[in-house]
Amino acid sequence: MLKLGKIDSGDSNKRAFENNYLRRRMISPHTIQQITNRIDVMDVVGEFVKLKKRGTNYLGLCPFHNEKSPSFTVSPAKEIYKCFGCGKSGNSITFLMEHEKFSYVEALRWLAARYNIEIEETEASPEQKLANQTADSLYAINNFSQKFFSTQLTQTEEGKNIALSYLQERGFREEIIQKFQIGYNPNTRDTLTKALLENQFNPELLPKTGLVSLRNETELVDNYRGRIIFPIHNNSGKVIGFGARVIGKADRAPKYINTPENEIYSKSKILYGSYFARLAIDKANECLLVEGYTDVVSLHQAGIENVVASGGTSLTIEQLRLIKKYTNNLTIIYDGDSAGIKAALRGLDMALEEGLNVKLVLIPDKEDPDSYVNKVGVTAFNEFIAANKKDFILFQLEVMLKEAGNDVSRKSEVVNQVAETISKLNKAEDFTKQQDYIRQCAGLLRIDEMGLTTLVNKLKRDKLAKEERKQQSADEAQQELDQSAQPEDVLDDSQLLFNKDEAHERNVLRVLLDYGLKQWDENKTMAAYIFEELEQFHFDNPALESLYETYKNLYQQGLEPTAKSLLYNVDDATRTLLIQITMQHQELSYNWDNVMEGMHILNRDTSHQDVLMSVNYYKLRKIKKMFEENQRDLEQAPKEDYSRLIELHQHLKAIEREITLQLGTVIIR
Repeated sequence: MLKLGKIDSGDSNKRAFENNYLRRRMISPHTIQQITNRIDVMDVVGEFVKLKKRGTNYLGLCPFHNEKSPSFTVSPAKEIYKCFGCGKSGNSITFLMEHEKFSYVEALRWLAARYNIEIEETEASPEQKLANQTADSLYAINNFSQKFFSTQLTQTEEGKNIALSYLQERGFREEIIQKFQIGYNPNTRDTLTKALLENQFNPELLPKTGLVSLRNETELVDNYRGRIIFPIHNNSGKVIGFGARVIGKADRAPKYINTPENEIYSKSKILYGSYFARLAIDKANECLLVEGYTDVVSLHQAGIENVVASGGTSLTIEQLRLIKKYTNNLTIIYDGDSAGIKAALRGLDMALEEGLNVKLVLIPDKEDPDSYVNKVGVTAFNEFIAANKKDFILFQLEVMLKEAGNDVSRKSEVVNQVAETISKLNKAEDFTKQQDYIRQCAGLLRIDEMGLTTLVNKLKRDKLAKEERKQQSADEAQQELDQSAQPEDVLDDSQLLFNKDEAHERNVLRVLLDYGLKQWDENKTMAAYIFEELEQFHFDNPALESLYETYKNLYQQGLEPTAKSLLYNVDDATRTLLIQITMQHQELSYNWDNVMEGMHILNRDTSHQDVLMSVNYYKLRKIKKMFEENQRDLEQAPKEDYSRLIELHQHLKAIEREITLQLGTVIIR
């Protein structure tokens, strides 16, 4: 094969090969390598999506958008998934992060637990090590205690006679009790405490859990005696705390005792039942928010699973953002008494600022969601919710007007409060909604619509000016960062046709990723052949050049890179590019081997031909561009440069002839 002289590749925008997550997380690279080696995308995705085999891949209905015809494709060989409907794509880890709303570390821990891999931590500061050890110990104590409580409820006479019978009277069935892992703590001084100490749990950590109280500086006793226990789970299903409810009516004792704040439990950041509700919320595109644990359990038992509880506390920003991970639609279902109304209205200005669409439903006749669904049944309950959703802002206005009565000064306060609430709708897409609220509220308040508009706009300007003053230095720094940041030069599937040069560049990368480790001949692999043939060329697309160089660097280090291994060790943009290159929407049907008997269309190895043609067509495209550039140079060059340019022209022609002879064609478009 004729070779070109060295062609200047210019700035190929090479990226260093590194794993961003490893630099930020405490899980060791060795553990992550063990996890990625064991991952089976069919095992992980198949946990959540029903898949059917189609050719070499599997097909199912996309879990990320509603569709009737399946377009969600999983490739076991490449360990990736891609929906050709909505465009979602990734690997097993990104699937868990997207579908289950896990963080990166949560996804790794989920996979480690699934494949029985012990997690190793990287070196951390003494403080971080202590915090990690404390958190692990608290999880272990909670896990043991949950099992203890469940055993006490269902396998002891006291538990069955007192607690289980009470739950059954309330209508809770065995399967729902098991699902939510509801238990009972016996009405004795220290039964749980003794069990924990006998199992070698650290006595100094027990009070942190709230399960045990320290009396007289030395004595440890049970804190939740004679109470029904509701475990509280985080998003990965671990027990992080408990709610302990009295049986029957509370006299002097509080109705509920909850876990105190500790290293793993923060009441402002959790919603009871979110672990069990997250998929249903995503599917329904609506989150129902109730107040109590029993409300959640009863509604789940009735088949209404997109429900969580605030646990009787005012809504926090963290809780609202947790809801927004799954949906923008929040419906609050509270008791219809005055306390329920006030509870429902607390903190909802924050919900508007977070961009949530908030509706309210108040349960009538001094009922709560638990008692009401048991009283009327699930069908009537759903019909009542659908028919009685009230808009938060308008409902808030009605309540405040009723309280203000004919008091002029209080009515003025109502106007200011409503204007402030409406001003929270500060996103561009909320403009029409804001104007509609102004019109309706002005009518209810019997004030001039333009005046209310002016007040709302003033409040928005005042808030903006305050934020600008407060954040001016930070904003300037961010602005400089934004201006210096360059967008990734990655084309996505919305661009149906790439330019011809990029199409050939992508095809070379495809065969490199698919066949690179196979043998080209006795002396070299297909990757080595490709590197040798493309030595004098470079990719026009910097992102493709970077991916090519990443593969090449790993290969030259003696590693064996594949599309699968790269997926777990590159940034998000490169991962998306990898999937675009390697995952094909269409594939040949196995029926071809039956129709074309003896041809072995699918059962023959075409890798050698695929690599040869992909490399040669890539080179022909590059040479064609060099012809064009050389022709322009000839037209403008001084006479002394003619001979050199003519010689280059002839050299390029010779290479082109050799390539086209191999391809059996002289045509390139």
